[in-house]
Amino acid sequence: MTTATVDRVLALMIETKALLVGHFRLTSGRHSGEYFQCARILERPEAAEELGRLLADRFRDDAIDVVVAPALGGIIIGYEVARALGVRSIFAERENGVMSMRRGFSITPAERVLVVEDVVTTGGSVKEVAKLVRDAGGEIVGFGFLIDRSLDPPSLGEESESLLKRRIDSYEPDHCPLCLEGIPLAKPGSRPDGGT
Repeated sequence: MTTATVDRVLALMIETKALLVGHFRLTSGRHSGEYFQCARILERPEAAEELGRLLADRFRDDAIDVVVAPALGGIIIGYEVARALGVRSIFAERENGVMSMRRGFSITPAERVLVVEDVVTTGGSVKEVAKLVRDAGGEIVGFGFLIDRSLDPPSLGEESESLLKRRIDSYEPDHCPLCLEGIPLAKPGSRPDGGT
């Protein structure tokens, strides 16, 4: 990723208040002083289109057939990447706590698949989506993320690209310096437990 692209993505994140600073509970239960609320940047169609095109450019020569994203966070950016590549866009969602294909979506054997997510920390959701794709006989070409905030990049097996890598410290709740400072804890995520 070029410095100009990274600077542009970070500027958009700050401008749209998609990068929050404070005290947040992550999906993992850990606490952090920064949080990416990508819904704030993706609510702007022109920004979503630009980010989708930038991420699609990383995979333009990979003969992608379909983009698959985990719901909820990956749906918009997955759609924009697919649109930029001129391919189908589908998503997986949780049913009874298990990631699954619904709404008539499917992967056919040998389809070349790009898995796209807004933010990756541990890679849990994208690994679940990747398993669905492989179980259907699809071929994972790579993984694309708006933001990689992992301290230890998840081992996914195929190429992964992100528009912005920003290592964010996180803490176990019992050892959180933000808690010790008395900073109120926010749970801004899309899951009922506060995770993204």
